Amino acid sequence: MSLRNEKLRWQLVSGVLQALHLERLQSRYSPKVVMAVFNLINSGVSIALVAMLALVTQAPFIFPSLGATAFILFHVPLAQPASPRNVLFGHFIGALAGLVGLYLFGLQDAPSAFLTGVDLSRVGAAAIAMGITGCLMVAFDMVHPPAGATALIVSLGLMTNPEQLAVLMGGVLILLMQAFFMNRLAGIPYPLWSSQATSRRQPKHLVHKPDARGT
Repeated sequence: MSLRNEKLRWQLVSGVLQALHLERLQSRYSPKVVMAVFNLINSGVSIALVAMLALVTQAPFIFPSLGATAFILFHVPLAQPASPRNVLFGHFIGALAGLVGLYLFGLQDAPSAFLTGVDLSRVGAAAIAMGITGCLMVAFDMVHPPAGATALIVSLGLMTNPEQLAVLMGGVLILLMQAFFMNRLAGIPYPLWSSQATSRRQPKHLVHKPDARGT
C-alpha cells in the first residue's frame, strides 16, 4: 500500500509539472525535494483559497481540521478516507456530533473553552461528540480521521451556531473541488463520490499486486 501511495504522490507531482511545462525540475532536483516543494505550494494554495473566501465573506469557511483533510486529499488521494463521500459525511457527522454535545450539556451559548478553560460540562460535551463521531463513521463506513477534530472544534465552543454548519461544509466542498481538479490534471482517477467504485477502474500500473507473502 505504501509503494502504491508513493507512486500516486509522484504521479500527482509529475503530472502537474508537465501540465505547467515545468518537467525539467524533475531532472534538476531530487524527487524528495520536488515533492516537498510541491506540497508546500499546493497545501498553501489550497488553504489560502478557502481562507480568502472566509476573509471576503467574514464567514467561518476555514477551520483547523481542514488542514488535515487537505493533506489526506493530496497525499493518499485514492484511499477511501480521501473520497468525497467520506470527507463530506465525516465532517458533517463530526460537526453534528459536536452540536449534540454542546446542547446536551447546555453549552450552546457559553464562551469557548479556550477563553474560559475546561470544566466538567465541557469534558462531557467533548467526550460525547468524539464518541458519536467515531461510532457513526465506523457504523456507516464513512471514516475520515480529521472529522474527529471537527467534533472537538464544535464541542469546545469554536463554532456553536447550527447555521455555521452549512458554511463549514461549504469550506469542505471548496477543498474537494480543488482536490478533484489537481488530481485529475495529473491523471489520477480521483473519484466523483466513492473510491470503492474508482478502484475497479484504476489503471493497471496503479493497482497494488500482493507479493508471495500477501503484502
